[in-house]
Amino acid sequence: MTATDIGSTAAGRLFSRPAAVASCVGFVLIGMVQALYGPAVPGLRAEFGLSPAGAGLGLSLHFTGGVLGVLACNAVQHRVGNRALLAASYALLAVGGAGVALAPNWPLALVAAFLGGLGFGGIDYGLNLLFAVGFGDRSTAMLNVLNAHFGIGAVLGPALIAWLGPDRYGYAFGACALLAALLVPCTAGVRTREEPPGSTPGASAPLLSRVLVGFLALYVLNVAVEAGVGGWEPTHLETVGHTATVAASATSVYWLMLTAGRFLVVPLALRHSPERILTICAAGMTGCLLLTLVTPLAPVAYAGVGLFIAPVFPTGLPWLNRALPGARRAGAWVIAASMVGGVAAPPLLGLGIEGWGIHAVPWLLTALSGASLLATLWLIRLTRRPVK
Repeated sequence: MTATDIGSTAAGRLFSRPAAVASCVGFVLIGMVQALYGPAVPGLRAEFGLSPAGAGLGLSLHFTGGVLGVLACNAVQHRVGNRALLAASYALLAVGGAGVALAPNWPLALVAAFLGGLGFGGIDYGLNLLFAVGFGDRSTAMLNVLNAHFGIGAVLGPALIAWLGPDRYGYAFGACALLAALLVPCTAGVRTREEPPGSTPGASAPLLSRVLVGFLALYVLNVAVEAGVGGWEPTHLETVGHTATVAASATSVYWLMLTAGRFLVVPLALRHSPERILTICAAGMTGCLLLTLVTPLAPVAYAGVGLFIAPVFPTGLPWLNRALPGARRAGAWVIAASMVGGVAAPPLLGLGIEGWGIHAVPWLLTALSGASLLATLWLIRLTRRPVK
């Protein structure tokens, strides 16, 4: 789907053509920012004299700000409107990026990372929510296009650090801050207010709805698998006998497949329901994870996991919106929970690996993936009948 398709799809709805294209650029931006922290660790340690754990606080504060940004934006959006919310989020990301680039000491850099995280969360929540309701029957396809651009940014961020060198990380964060500032005027093409079909002003999903609990479980489990593979794939591949080069290359391919899968699913999303797509994805990634137990096939199998898991996050949101009309609050909790899952999964998997060894990685990830398949089937059953 091209930028022209995006613009024509958006016409007359929530986005002007420039605003729709700028939204995809915004997702490239937040993908870059999130991916900068890891490659920048050597430069941050040298600049501020940090331990590895101390340097890792930057990403932790970024994600903490992201979760709070999602919840805060959910609380105020009905009062301030979509346009102001997105403009403020881009401005916060610009301030945060500039702060990390220019901070004279580590505490100020951490404050900047937190502020940038608030903006990150607002952009992530705001655009995912608007794309979920703003393109009619094409919303599932458009959400996959939007989130695929996040993956492009996640590839470009480390590449930018590799080109500049870790000691010049400030230029990378500064470039992201400049891009965020340039995107603020583009929010003029976003409609200030919208109501999802079938909703009433101020309506929200019941906090303890079984459907909401099912979606929370689905998103936490899938993001746990996504982050778990990204974090532990190279270690597992090296342990079972693959070279460090093969392990690193296979991990890069995994992330590239996760990005490509979101573009590849677009034509399928125009013809098939989110329920069918997510069921196939859950079954496919579970099967691929079982194949990682076969040492010669493991690198290819991990790439398959990336392909199958790619559509889950963006495809589930239109289903949530349809299952719980007026589900603005539900969407906020689901997106926030996915961020928490991404932060918590690698260390929790690490505890399991300490107990059972690195060879347990495929089994642990398969268990999480199998649970996500059960959650998907449970949600299909729940959403086929009225929920009380």
